[in-house]
This record gives sequence, C-alpha cells and structure tokens, in this order.
Amino acid sequence: MVLSRLTDGLTRSVESVTDAVTQPFSDTVIRLGVTGLSRAGKTVFITSLVANLLDRGRMPQLRAAGEGRIVAAWLQPQPDDTVPRFRYEDHLAALTATDPRWPDGTKRISELRLSLKVRPNGLLSGLQGPKTVHLDIVDYPGEWLLDLGLMDRSFADWSRDVLERLASRPEADEFRAALSAFDPLAEDTGEAPMAALADAYRGYLEAAFATGYSDLTPGRFRLPGDLEGSPVLTFAPLPQPAERPSRRSAWREFERRFESYKRNVVRPFFRDHFARIDRQVVLVDVLGAIHSGPRAVEDLRLAMADILGAFKPGRNAWLTSLFRGRRVERILFAATKADHLHHAQHPRLAAIAEALLRDARDRADFAGARTEAMAIASLRTTVEETVTHDGRELNVVRGRLAESGKQAAFHPGDLPSDPAHVLSPARSGAADWLGADYGAMAFAPARLTLTPGDGPPHIRLDRAAEFLFGDRL
Repeated sequence: MVLSRLTDGLTRSVESVTDAVTQPFSDTVIRLGVTGLSRAGKTVFITSLVANLLDRGRMPQLRAAGEGRIVAAWLQPQPDDTVPRFRYEDHLAALTATDPRWPDGTKRISELRLSLKVRPNGLLSGLQGPKTVHLDIVDYPGEWLLDLGLMDRSFADWSRDVLERLASRPEADEFRAALSAFDPLAEDTGEAPMAALADAYRGYLEAAFATGYSDLTPGRFRLPGDLEGSPVLTFAPLPQPAERPSRRSAWREFERRFESYKRNVVRPFFRDHFARIDRQVVLVDVLGAIHSGPRAVEDLRLAMADILGAFKPGRNAWLTSLFRGRRVERILFAATKADHLHHAQHPRLAAIAEALLRDARDRADFAGARTEAMAIASLRTTVEETVTHDGRELNVVRGRLAESGKQAAFHPGDLPSDPAHVLSPARSGAADWLGADYGAMAFAPARLTLTPGDGPPHIRLDRAAEFLFGDRL
C-alpha cells in the first residue's frame, strides 16, 4: 500500500510538472468539475451552460461574451478516451422537445470538451490574434465526493458514526431489524446473509435519500454503475464487538471489503479525475432541504462541509504547481432552482445558502481559493406573477407541473431575511419549522421557443460562468 501511494504521488507530480512546463506554449485548458448531491441539477446545469456558450445571446454577464470577444465555440472530442462523453445532444433534445422533459440524472463520471476562440483584450489586443481556450467539463455524482471522507477512517469508526446517525431515523427500521438478527462474530457466515444485510442497508440509503438526507455513504451503494452486485459493494456498518473478531468472522470480512472499497474504488477516482480539477461548481438544492425540514438542512450543511474537505483549495500559481499538485482555484456554491421563487426572494435564498455553507467556504477561503455563493436556475421553468389572496398581494411563480403537465401558480412561503431562523432550528435538531411552512413544487421544463443566437433561458448562469472561468477568457 505504501509503495502504491508513493507511485501514485510520483505519477501525479510528474504530470503536474509536465503540465506546468508545457502550459505557456499550448492552448489554455480549464478543467471544470460539476458536482452536487442527487436532484441538485448537474445534468441540466452542464447542458444549459454549453448551449448558452454555443449561442451566447443570454450571457451578457460573461464579459468575454458581452464584449463580443468570443469569436466561435465548438464541441470537440474530450481528451480522455477512457471516460464516457457527456450526452449533451440527448439532454438538450429532452429539454427542447415539443413535450420537454427532464433528462436522466448523473449516475457516473462523464466529460465534455467545449473549445472557445477568444479575442484578447487590453493594450496589446490589436497585436495578438484570437486564442483557443478549451473548457473540459467533468460531471460526477456528488455522493462520490462524500466517499473521499472515508479514506482516513477505519471500518469501526465509519460504522459507529453511521449507526449513531440512523438510530433515530424511522427510514432505518428494516435495516436495524436485519442488523439485530446478524451476528458479526459468526464465522463462515456465507455470502447470502451478508448480501441480505447489505441490501437492507442499501434500502435504508434509498429511503433516507427520498426523505431528504444527504449523509449517504458509501456513495456507490446508490449509484453502483458497473460495480453492482460485486463484493466491494456488499458490506454494511456493524456495531463494534466486545471481543476481537476472528479472521473468518463476518466483521473481519466486512472490514476487508470496506478497505477494498477505499483502495479500488475511491482512491482511483481521486487520482484519475478529481485531483486534476482547476475550478469547481457545487450545486446545492437548498429549497429541497428546507422543504424536508430542519434535520435535512443540518444534514446538508454537514455533508457540504465533508465534501469541501475532499478539495485541495488554493491558488494554482504556475511556479508553485511545479512543487505541488493542482489545486482548485475557485469554488462556486450554487443554490439551484431559483426560478421556484419570485426574484424578490432570491437574495434571501443566496443568504441562506451562504450561511449554510459557511464552514465549507471558510476552509476554502483560508486555503487561498476564491469562493462565492449565489442563487441560480440553470433552466428557467416559470414566469412571475402577482396575485391577490385573502385581500393581500402575493408574489408567485407559474409553471407547468411535472406530474400533470397543467399550469399552476405557486407561492412556497416567504423565506426569512435572517438565515439564522433556518440554521438555528436545524442545528438544534428541531423536528419542524415552528409554525413556518415552506412548500416545494416539482415543475416540468417549460416549452421553449428560442430565437437564433439565444440559448435556453436561465437565471444568473452567465454570472456563474464569469466567476468560474471568465478570468481565463
């Protein structure tokens, strides 16, 4: 294991030196990581971003686009032949169809390269021709990031923390019943009982996800990909035995598989993909967590702090990159689905997102990375209206319902102006919002009629792009 770590480190160091030496003499390459927990809108974010970079009529806040300096944009094959291509054309077709629908969510890593021909600005712009900037977008499930926190933990530590969290959750009733009938000290248990317990734990993860919880590790249990059914995904947390388990016990076998999961699944992902990212956007469904209740909000806060712990944030200076691996220079925390609120509430949503992610942002800022939090909608699905209800005016949004396809006006409740009114009940473990009512509505994509040169409608996607990579254009 030590030799493997040394080899991995040496490989990454050689790659970093090679990249640093050749960078001044080659096209600019920006590796943008896009992640977020399930239902945060990763697929829609990438699809809308690419569409709006190809047709830039709705991107005035991306300065290179607003100034007309992006001469051309085109899609190219991604540089890594071993990574599946992000299915941009299929996802765009789903969003722009006569009867539009949401595309399938992220279930594995994928990549897409968008190349931009950009005219330089500044005093010497007239003496230089356009330069090429490659934007390599890497899409991966946020649940996989949570796994990086397992690297420095033992099976016993992970089991203890998981069992403490699920002790009061009714979603874990079936798993707790299965666990009570399972003997961790039993020898030669056989694969069937171990697989049954792992399936029960996986069932808990699915139920907890549906309720709105975020701390769902291992991440590949819900999104197994081609590992489904393998022993590396067939284990579950176990209570610490009072006596030392024998080598042939179920405890020791689960412990072995846990270590194998870290070695064969988590470490290669970090080494081959995650450690090469320059800029990162973390999409967060803050509204969904608020709708699910205080405990879901606190769970999301802790999960986001754990996710940031996986980054190596800091300034990616060229000279210093000779002596250290790549570091994430900029991280955007984006509260998605801003179109589910009237624009008058967007500052409150952004403030709650910023407070919710305070621990995560402080760590990144201290390490030298630039961070920002904003409320966005990658694809705008609603229009705003003002209606009269019980003698007072309400700001509402109107959109097409996902289940029925019918139009409906919706007021989710007024978010508090002070984020502490959300975070304090969450931190104290309150069961509800003490009289406040925050609703949520599932909207379908709106039917689009796009004019030539315009990408899909959005909210602040151009500002997000300017923060993430505008400085490199």
